Amino acid sequence: MTARIERPLSPHLQVYRWTLTMALSIVHRATGVALYFGTILLVWWLIAAASGPTAYAHVQAFTGSIIGRLIAFGYTWALMHHMLSGVRHLVWDLGYGFKASEREWLTWAALIGGICLTILLWVVAYAIGGGR
Repeated sequence: MTARIERPLSPHLQVYRWTLTMALSIVHRATGVALYFGTILLVWWLIAAASGPTAYAHVQAFTGSIIGRLIAFGYTWALMHHMLSGVRHLVWDLGYGFKASEREWLTWAALIGGICLTILLWVVAYAIGGGR
C-alpha cells in the first residue's frame, strides 16, 4: 500500500499576506514594461520631427489630444516611479533599508515621490509654455 507523504506547500500568492512592498515590486516590473511601449511613442515623435512638418503635425495632433496627453502623463509617471523604485532597489543592493520600518519608508517614498515628481514636471512644463 502506498502511504501518503505530507509535503510542505509551496509558497504562493494565497499564502502570503499582501504588503505595499510586494505590490510596488510588481508595479516596478509593470512600469518597466510600460516604458518599452511608451518609448515607441517617443521614437515616433523623434522620427516625425526628422521627417518634416507634415509628419510632425500628425504626431503633435495625437499628443495634443486628451488620449495623447493621458498616455504622456502615464509615461511620465511610469518613468518617475520606475526611477525611484530603482533607487529603492539600489539602496537594498548596497545592504541598507532591510528593517521593516525602513522598507515601508522607502516604499512610500517611491510611491509618493513618483506621483509628486510627475505632477511637478507637468506643472513646470505647462508653466513654461509646453501645454499650449
